[in-house]
Amino acid sequence: MEPRKFIFTSESVTEGHPDKICDRISDSILDEFLKLDPDSRVAVETMTTTGVVIVAGEVTSKNKLDIQDIVRNEIIDIGYDKPEYGFDGSTCSVLVSLHEQSPDISIGVTSNHEREQGAGDQGLMFGFAINETSELMPLPITLAHNLSMRLSQVRKKKELDWVRPDGKSQVSVIYEDNQPKAIDTIVLSTQHSPEISQDQLTEDLKKIVISPVCEEWITPETKVFVNPTGRFVIGGPPGDTGLTGRKIIADTYGGMGRHGGGAFSGKDPTKVDRSACYMARYISKNIVAADLATKCEVQIAYAIGVAKPVSIMVDTFRTAKVPEEKIEAKVREIFDTSPAGIIKTLDLKRPIYKKTSAYGHFGRRDPDFKWEQTDKVDSLGNI
Repeated sequence: MEPRKFIFTSESVTEGHPDKICDRISDSILDEFLKLDPDSRVAVETMTTTGVVIVAGEVTSKNKLDIQDIVRNEIIDIGYDKPEYGFDGSTCSVLVSLHEQSPDISIGVTSNHEREQGAGDQGLMFGFAINETSELMPLPITLAHNLSMRLSQVRKKKELDWVRPDGKSQVSVIYEDNQPKAIDTIVLSTQHSPEISQDQLTEDLKKIVISPVCEEWITPETKVFVNPTGRFVIGGPPGDTGLTGRKIIADTYGGMGRHGGGAFSGKDPTKVDRSACYMARYISKNIVAADLATKCEVQIAYAIGVAKPVSIMVDTFRTAKVPEEKIEAKVREIFDTSPAGIIKTLDLKRPIYKKTSAYGHFGRRDPDFKWEQTDKVDSLGNI
């Protein structure tokens, strides 16, 4: 039987994409509360459209913040600092509606001398790792994120002074016998100033953005589409309404790992939607790093107010070198998957979340992201 051949596609967006503006604002507000009160309970959602940002949600903290000031500073820092962009942090309207966390929820997730901290909600969370890259991430999402990051980099360093903040990338990778072989298709779109020609835009992006990131995987047959509609001057919130939590696949594994449906940004670590996904990534990455499997997915599920997960599952897609039951038993032994245990293990009460709001929460080489460490390899190796 000939090895199966298929194409897998993942996408990424820049921090100037409307949905990512909202993720950035929500996580920046979370960080500011955690700086002042690490025990803050935060669940903040953001929406943005032409000239308007709306921030709403639940916050319980010892401190008060100037939310409007945080919102404006983040928008300007992203790059929306000129009226001609159609959206400007200095002049947009900012509407804020925040109230305290429901006491009915708080009572179930607050620890005391009689009870352990419970999960902030029911739900199922996934983590994933695969040995396709040094970061143990799928290659398509890794390349897509790297393209988006490079696009933002050339804008901020003014290597291409016509690039504006909004942008997207998409990479389709050819697989043979479950191994990545080459790039089939690249799609790169960026907001731009009106005076740049399509020919110059295409030439610049191929040379300065695409080639440095993807050259190793490009073949003569690779198809490249740059701003395929031909014009992308109107971008950001004037072009598309943004919402927190609408890029959950780009935030994780680009579609290659499963997703439980919960978004991350704007949520403090008592919300297992976020923290348990970080723990599941930590577990799966250590399993692959320990060479127990070449591919691994971990599911953890919770009941609201209950500390112990209702289930933990390890799936190695038939790549395990020891029985999965033994791996799963070892995971239960060495990883504390209670909400309090996750927060302690990964040190999640720190103000580290703004950095996660664009270019993926996983596969990043940032020492603050402790879920990317492989410090449990030796413990797992004793199976």
